[in-house]
Amino acid sequence: MPKKQSYRYLLFYKPYGVLSQFTDTGSAVADRRTLKDWVPVPSVYPAGRLDLDSEGLLLLTNNGPLQHRLLDPRFGHPRTYWVQVERIPDEDALQRLRSGVEIENYRTRPATVERLPLEPPLKPRDPPIRFRKNVPTAWLQIALTEGRNRQVRRMTAAVGFPTLRLVRVAIGPLRLEPLEPGQWRDLTGDEVKQLCQSLNFQSERALP
Repeated sequence: MPKKQSYRYLLFYKPYGVLSQFTDTGSAVADRRTLKDWVPVPSVYPAGRLDLDSEGLLLLTNNGPLQHRLLDPRFGHPRTYWVQVERIPDEDALQRLRSGVEIENYRTRPATVERLPLEPPLKPRDPPIRFRKNVPTAWLQIALTEGRNRQVRRMTAAVGFPTLRLVRVAIGPLRLEPLEPGQWRDLTGDEVKQLCQSLNFQSERALP
């Protein structure tokens, strides 16, 4: 009787400047950091990605069907970001982000968008963002159910407020806290069940 596969589920806080993959291919830039510099676990792969200049939560697993469910746009699940933008968006700009904006001949799905009253409790970025003394900044919380290439950055640019810093803080029910940049941990059994429930995925197909 074949041995049941042992599944792993990891949460990783990807720092700025780290590729969301274990090998660096197709680039002339030498010595770019990858996941292998941080996560010493074989045979797990990211279910989704973050751009090189974005930070925050990545989920890595060796469960192919669950990974497919996470990546398939038909099963859109919320991904939440804290986004620092140039200048202070007004309510009209926030409403445009909520209702959808045109980016590259595509209209984004409705999103949940709010302006945060305080700067979120994040570690300073290394390297720091560009700072212009006479240009204020604001922090937004944006939750999407889709994940097109550089979508958040293109959305905020489309309404006139370029993104300076982008940190993913949640994937469905999974939260970034209390991880710090470069740290990772295994999901608990309860977290795996919550994730499966949020994706309408049978937990019996996911538990180790």
